[in-house]
Amino acid sequence: MSFTLRALAPLGRRTFTTSAVLKNAVNTAPAAPAKRPVGAFRGGIFGFLLGATVAGAASYFYVYEEYKVANEMLTEDIDNLRMSIQRMELHLRALEEQVADQAAAAAKGKK
Repeated sequence: MSFTLRALAPLGRRTFTTSAVLKNAVNTAPAAPAKRPVGAFRGGIFGFLLGATVAGAASYFYVYEEYKVANEMLTEDIDNLRMSIQRMELHLRALEEQVADQAAAAAKGKK
């Protein structure tokens, strides 16, 4: 048998022998670290927290925008109320002056 293997080697066929250096290099290669699979529990918690955070942020910005709009409307209403109060004060002063003038005219007429 060894005669047939030696006879086939010169024909360009590869033999199955390796050197000791190559054997040691293959045996001492570090093994790749095993990946820990993401379990359903950890993935579920991560998904829940991510979803809750996104939903919370979206609702915060929605409520904040609604607050700004409501605050602007309230400020506008307060300004309108202040202007109408000032107009009413002007009308009341004018009426008080007219009443005072009529009272003064009535007092002159009695004398």
